[in-house]
Amino acid sequence: MIDPATRAAGFGIYVHWPFCLSKCPYCDFNSHVRAGAVDEPRFAAAFRREIAAAAARTPGRVVTSVFLGGGTPSLMRPETVGAVLDAIGGAWAVAPGAEVTLEANPTSVEAERFRGYRAAGVNRLSIGVQALDDGDLRRLGRLHSAAEALAAVGVARRTFDRFSFDLIYARPDQDVAAWRQELRRAIGFAAEHLSLYQLTIEPGTWFERLHAAGRLVVPDAETGRALWDVTQETCEAAGMPAYEISNHARPGAESRHNLTYWRYGEYVGIGPGAHGRIAGADGRRLATATERDPEAWLARVERDGHGLVEETALTGEESADEFLLMGLRLREGIDPERYRAFSGRALDPRRIADLTGDGLITGRDGARLAVTAAGFPVLDAVVADLAA
Repeated sequence: MIDPATRAAGFGIYVHWPFCLSKCPYCDFNSHVRAGAVDEPRFAAAFRREIAAAAARTPGRVVTSVFLGGGTPSLMRPETVGAVLDAIGGAWAVAPGAEVTLEANPTSVEAERFRGYRAAGVNRLSIGVQALDDGDLRRLGRLHSAAEALAAVGVARRTFDRFSFDLIYARPDQDVAAWRQELRRAIGFAAEHLSLYQLTIEPGTWFERLHAAGRLVVPDAETGRALWDVTQETCEAAGMPAYEISNHARPGAESRHNLTYWRYGEYVGIGPGAHGRIAGADGRRLATATERDPEAWLARVERDGHGLVEETALTGEESADEFLLMGLRLREGIDPERYRAFSGRALDPRRIADLTGDGLITGRDGARLAVTAAGFPVLDAVVADLAA
């Protein structure tokens, strides 16, 4: 049986388009560059088959959000996006006003497609701007200029009622004054939502190799903390506070799909390398994953009707740890009773008292637990302490 809090958190569909024009040197996502054209009709047919298989395993659900991510979903033709959304609408009931987001890169070619995506059923755009400095865009491996990015934002503003864009900060040689100025400029173009990510050196990326060789130097811990602080201050002052550790929005403009993840709702993963969390027949959460390689996924779906390579029933303790890790990213925090329901044990009141005394969390005696502004920069340590 699905617990009420899981059902209230929503039921999302994540669709992964794995192809990019080039691989960004900081990116560790499941993205692939192909020399030739991608066979979109064949992939669209495979998406439809996997959607049908996933719907058979999740009967009675009502879709509250869809997110087309990647990779670069804006490389898809609008007809392909429309086919995927039609398949979702035919497989599940879809809630009125469901949020349908597509990630887009701000090249001029992709910006011209925005109207087609709107006609296909997309009602929210998430644009990968990443920087408003041309030199930094080149260092990040991006194929657009700052001017092209802002032009794409302008098209999005005219085409969609809702849109967001991403920026990366703590870039090499970036100082606090320059970031404050860039962020204020970005807020001037943002309608309701910004995703602001501190650059991390991910294993297996080109940036990791450059960093290890001493050819890429990122801001030190003190500067990184100062950049974090100015991010929070600047966005708060502009009426776009952080509702999640890296996401800022005007009240009511939060990403409903991502809230489903952070509130530990159910979501289905469709496409190469997509992950999901769904409730099994016994109420336990199932962790699913599909084949990562696009062509191998395609062959598997055409043979078996789905690309699943993993379906694991999580233990209560594993579900509780995931719930804690995801929920404490949110400013609203978590209900500790839900942790108890998953794990069969309460969070340690002594640890709660210690973290509260240190000013890192708020909430005691059964109240919601939330990480404070002082706690967010050390969130991983807070979560580890509570989960121990």
